[in-house]
Amino acid sequence: MSGTLNKVLLIGYLGDDVKMHYFDGGNCIGRFPLATNETYINKTTGEKINTTEWHNLVVRNKAAEICEKHLAKGDKIYVEGRIKSRQWQAEDGVTKYTTEVQVTEFTFLTTKKDSDPGKGAGYDNQNGNSSESNDSSF
Repeated sequence: MSGTLNKVLLIGYLGDDVKMHYFDGGNCIGRFPLATNETYINKTTGEKINTTEWHNLVVRNKAAEICEKHLAKGDKIYVEGRIKSRQWQAEDGVTKYTTEVQVTEFTFLTTKKDSDPGKGAGYDNQNGNSSESNDSSF
């Protein structure tokens, strides 16, 4: 195989509300943490172990506005995207690093902001398509 692949699929819960950042020219990004959980049995002790992994998610422009409008801390969401690492200089001169998931598609699985519990919405950032559905099957 000569190509490469950078694709992430996650289903998890928002750890905080979407934080928006606006830029000159009308562009914006939304950032939020997403928690995924893993449960396994320790083979030595037989103890059930639960672990949580936190992912830093970034959505852009229209997708960010949709997420800010509909999502809140604790909501469950399905996302597709790619891993992106970046670095910057902090005010104290120290180089900082982070790894984020740049979201390209998402589907709301449960939301607190929407009063209709069976209402789901999705977004395909690559094609700019948003959809809303009254079908609760995802």
